[in-house]
Amino acid sequence: MGKLGKAAAVAGVLTAAQIGEAAYFYRRTMKRNNAKVERTIKMAGTDWSQYMELIQARKEVMMAQPHKEISIRSEDGLKLYANYFPNQDEKKVVICFHGYTSQGLSDYIGLSDYYRRHGYSMLLPDARAHGKSEGEYIGFGCLDRKDALCWIHWIIEQCGEEVQILLHGTSMGGATVLMCSGLKLPKQVKGIISDCGFTSPKEVFTHVLHSMYHLPAFPLISITDQINRKKAGYGMDECNAAREVRKATIPILLIHGDADTFVPYQMCEEIYRNCASPKTKLIIKGAAHAESYYKDMEAYEHALDQFIDSI
Repeated sequence: MGKLGKAAAVAGVLTAAQIGEAAYFYRRTMKRNNAKVERTIKMAGTDWSQYMELIQARKEVMMAQPHKEISIRSEDGLKLYANYFPNQDEKKVVICFHGYTSQGLSDYIGLSDYYRRHGYSMLLPDARAHGKSEGEYIGFGCLDRKDALCWIHWIIEQCGEEVQILLHGTSMGGATVLMCSGLKLPKQVKGIISDCGFTSPKEVFTHVLHSMYHLPAFPLISITDQINRKKAGYGMDECNAAREVRKATIPILLIHGDADTFVPYQMCEEIYRNCASPKTKLIIKGAAHAESYYKDMEAYEHALDQFIDSI
């Protein structure tokens, strides 16, 4: 075998290894049965044990409120589930979108106290491929934003044309609501709140590969992108929150912790710079991923008060 043949053989082995590595990464990250909440918590690095007493107390109060499980169909035919907590006259509703590998009833236990006190009904959907909702492949906001539109229309049908809707998302849910900002939203949607949302799956995966696995993004992300287009039907940077907010017309509140190593707060800064609509930003000192509310509850609730009053 000549030099050219040996080089081709080596390249073939490397390519096969890279494809195998990408396929392994893809299965662990994008498929519902392989994406584990325990692994996500470990990677995010937030110490939730210090807040468990508060979370448990608020969960007991939250679950004691009247609520019901509902379901709808997504545009592509998946059955999606949510829990709905009606409050007062149901003319103010917040739709809350959870993070990666979580579910609707998990991420908003703490904030349920705030929204209940302020007269908001709460809709807590399980994202596709999460909780009780159907779906094999995780949408990472790119697909979930279309599901969010379906939930918005359900609320309008449930509560009437006069309802005022907030969209509040955490992590992947934060990316979802920011990606929604570029869509033609019904007039009932009055504001968007994103807590530690990322720009795009491609950019957050690139950060994780560099910072946690010490691996180069190329060609892993490129191969993963091709797999995802075929399997899940969307590209890893097909929808980017920093691009979508350039089309935003409704007010946006961005919240992030400056100690977030999972979704770096520089993504929040980029989204803020690009946002075309009225915008507000709150950076919580020392808060890790999704920890901002618990790290500084007073600052978080004050920011919500000001934002809601302004809209």
